[in-house]
Amino acid sequence: MSNAIDRLKKVYECIENIEYILDNNDLKVTVAIEDKLIKPAIRMNIVRIAEQFTKLKDDNEFKILEAFTSEDLKGINAVRNYIAHDYDSTDDNIIEDVIRYNLPVFKNTISKLLNN
Repeated sequence: MSNAIDRLKKVYECIENIEYILDNNDLKVTVAIEDKLIKPAIRMNIVRIAEQFTKLKDDNEFKILEAFTSEDLKGINAVRNYIAHDYDSTDDNIIEDVIRYNLPVFKNTISKLLNN
C-alpha cells in the first residue's frame, strides 16, 4: 500500500506542478498550452500522471483505482498516448479540457484518499 500512496502523491505533485506553472506565469490555460516553453512542461506532467495510474493498475491496486471513474482513467491514458505518439499534432483543446476538468477531479479524489 505504501507504494500506491507514493504513486498517488506523485500524481498530486504533477497536478500541483501544472497549477504552479499556470499561477507563477499568470497565464490562462489557453495561453499556457500554446507557449513554447510551458507547453512541454505541462504535457510531460500529464504523461507522468497517466504513467502513475498505469503503474497502480500493474500493481493491482484496484481498491485505489475504484475511487476514480473508468472514463477518467481511460481518458488520461488516451491523452498520454496522444501526447507521446502524436506530439506535434496534439490538439491543445484536449489538453485544456484535461487541465480544466479532469485534473481538479483527480486532485480532489487523491486528497480524500491520502487523508483516509
